[in-house]
Amino acid sequence: MTEHVVHHGARGLVTPEEADALWAVLTADGTVPAVAGPFTHRPSPARAGYVLVGCRVVTAVQVGGDRWRVPEAQVREAAAELNAVRMDRRDLVRVGPFRASQGPAYDEETRMRWRRRVADELAGPAGPGRTAGRPTHLAGIDWRRVLVERDRAGTRTWWLPRTVVRLLDAAEHAETRWLRAEAIGEGDVAGGPAATASSPAARQDVGADGGPAPRFAGTVSPPDPVEQGVSQLSEEATAPPRPYGKELEGRRYSVLSREPGITERVAGWLCAVCLRVPAAVLDHCHEHGYVRAPVCQSCNTRERPDHLYATDARVTDRCLRLFRTDAETWLRHWHRCTGCRARTVLPLPHLAAWTAFIACRSLRPTHRTPGGRKPCGALRVSWTGSQNTPRACLLTVMVDFCPSGEHRILARVPYREAVRLFHDWLAETAPAVAAAAGPDRVDGLPTQPRPVVVDTSGDGLALF
Repeated sequence: MTEHVVHHGARGLVTPEEADALWAVLTADGTVPAVAGPFTHRPSPARAGYVLVGCRVVTAVQVGGDRWRVPEAQVREAAAELNAVRMDRRDLVRVGPFRASQGPAYDEETRMRWRRRVADELAGPAGPGRTAGRPTHLAGIDWRRVLVERDRAGTRTWWLPRTVVRLLDAAEHAETRWLRAEAIGEGDVAGGPAATASSPAARQDVGADGGPAPRFAGTVSPPDPVEQGVSQLSEEATAPPRPYGKELEGRRYSVLSREPGITERVAGWLCAVCLRVPAAVLDHCHEHGYVRAPVCQSCNTRERPDHLYATDARVTDRCLRLFRTDAETWLRHWHRCTGCRARTVLPLPHLAAWTAFIACRSLRPTHRTPGGRKPCGALRVSWTGSQNTPRACLLTVMVDFCPSGEHRILARVPYREAVRLFHDWLAETAPAVAAAAGPDRVDGLPTQPRPVVVDTSGDGLALF
């Protein structure tokens, strides 16, 4: 690839047009599609002191009047980070529409709000905030080129590759930290790989053609000693995300989710599953009500079964990672719930998906193809009853759209049998997780963490 080199002055500042041309050349060979013109067609205002490209904040330099520049080195670094990302177009995450509000309750200082932007653009020809004739981009990423729309039974859904979702979440988090740092006059502590700032020497006043050094738009002088107390109070908001320990173990989600400032506190942790991007939501067990851990949007979506109805789930390719590739990681995460850990079990939808994908794997029909025999149709599992009436609960595993007979039932597995099979598989697949589970491994567990429907069979609650 022939690289287009642009230099502007001794400090390496380039105009928006030059930055656009450089960005287009540098990102041409990346697997994540980049949009043309992120610096001139920008959703993040340069006059506020920054432009989002990739998962990085590129600082804007005001050189007089309404004219501004960006450091060429930062543009190159942002492009290099984006080019290093590898994307699997088949690993998709649903991004809308949802019945409730789009995504979690983000801090109001955040301007990107990429889920809202996607929903606004796709909801109609001229959604709120959309420029007529010019679709807005997201952090320099051409998300429309990788967007997948699905229509099932008249319901349209939108999906993006998991890699793109993680990039956009990281960009949104970087922007939030940058704005918070600027609000307290500490633009240089936005820090980390997602935000950059120049040295204090570059913050002097500047003329349009040489003269004093340029000044960053939207920044102020470093705080004096009196203001350092404010900086200490804001340390949690501006510090890089920290690994999650067990700070929230055993807490009830219904109580914790109502605590003031919990959103900012969650954003201060790394995702407890992937350990790569900042957390965005509190994952919790819907059956027992306990908090598991702070996770990112991508991991929160990945572990959620693909529900068709309230008692029906489609077993998709995501189960390959949940129960095979990254099985030990996800099992350990699910057993962060005090109730699941004490009972050595999974929530009913997850247990149903496991039963269909693992326990009934050998029952799924296959068909001969040029590449060998492959499973056919779409695997689905439904259940009657609930985990609170284990003797009456029944899991039904079936295959839809199979050429040898649609809606073919593969097996009917009683809940208690599925639990027994899961215990045996857990001990073999993740012995460390199995050793940490069981009622004798948990102290102070309530005898009934939530109301239970009485099973008249007599021994139906033996597991509980």
